[in-house]
Amino acid sequence: MDHVIRAVTGEDWRQAKELRLAALRDPVAGIAFLDTYDNAAARPDEHWQERAAGSRGETVAQQFVAERADGGWDGSVTVLIERAGHADALGAPTDVDQAHLVGVFVRPEQRGTGLARALFDAAIAFAHELDEPKVSRVRLYVHQDNHRAEAFYRKIGFTRSGRTVPVPGDGSSVERELVLG
Repeated sequence: MDHVIRAVTGEDWRQAKELRLAALRDPVAGIAFLDTYDNAAARPDEHWQERAAGSRGETVAQQFVAERADGGWDGSVTVLIERAGHADALGAPTDVDQAHLVGVFVRPEQRGTGLARALFDAAIAFAHELDEPKVSRVRLYVHQDNHRAEAFYRKIGFTRSGRTVPVPGDGSSVERELVLG
């Protein structure tokens, strides 16, 4: 693997925007992301600057990317640290400090190379190395029809918790919560 896995900084916002827009053009974007290309492309630069800087209100957020030697980005995952006693990323109250992994994307030509595993390793290490809050679990959600993604998550140690949430705007589909076992 000829990539460096690193945390995104506020100065990286243009590259963060480009990678997110590429992710939203992916054929599985409709079941992988709760956003659309058109909505994301219409957002002002300030949105992308805040996103790259990790601004998410009270939630600590850190995006990790896989950067090639030429500076291009081939993948990403974001860690949201959700605090006990506050609403989680989905608006539900949480009773534990936890890491929620979101925005998982690896460019199609890089899938199967170990890049996704390296991104997850960095994100999970970040979550567990925080002094405050001490994260007691790591979780993510996957669409019921995103079998390829769920197979990868299970391969690296995630298991279904039994919790599901409806997909916004699609009452016939659910997202399954997986936790790192």
